[in-house]
This record gives sequence, structure tokens and C-alpha cells, in this order.
Amino acid sequence: MPQPFDIDVEVGLDLAAAQRSDVLADTVDYAALHAAIIGIVASTSYELMERIARDILDLLFRDRRIVRAEVSIGKPRLLAGATPVVTVRQSR
Repeated sequence: MPQPFDIDVEVGLDLAAAQRSDVLADTVDYAALHAAIIGIVASTSYELMERIARDILDLLFRDRRIVRAEVSIGKPRLLAGATPVVTVRQSR
């Protein structure tokens, strides 16, 4: 059964080139990243939030510029007003 997720993604990368150039190719395309994350969540049935986070981290680390990332997955309205959240971190 489909259910809503709150997904927070934090990535760490060197942004010096983008700060100098003002060119999208020198940073992460956040719109494309958002679409790819939606594609992962919408196309696969998951039992565990940890697995969703793992698949998102795998996607993020395809970009060699990303050196660290954190993914938090929450299930709102699951526990009578409480939102369980899983956070997974990875560094290169």
C-alpha cells in the first residue's frame, strides 16, 4: 500500500568551482537529483526505510564529486502523531 515519506538528503562536495563559474555543471543538479530520488521511491516496493536510504545513497555516490551524504527517511502519521525517522550516513 502506498504511503507518504519525508526524505531529507544532505550532500557534501567541493563547491569552489561552482562558486567561481556560476555554471550548473560545476555542482549537483538538484532538480535532476530530486527526480531520480522520486523515481527510486516510486518504482520500488520497500519494507524498510533503511533500504530506501541505501538505494538513495547508492544513487548519490555515482557522482564522484560527492564525498559524504546523509539520508533521513521519515514516515509521517505512522505512530499516532509521532514520526519514526531513520538516518543513514556515508563518506568516501
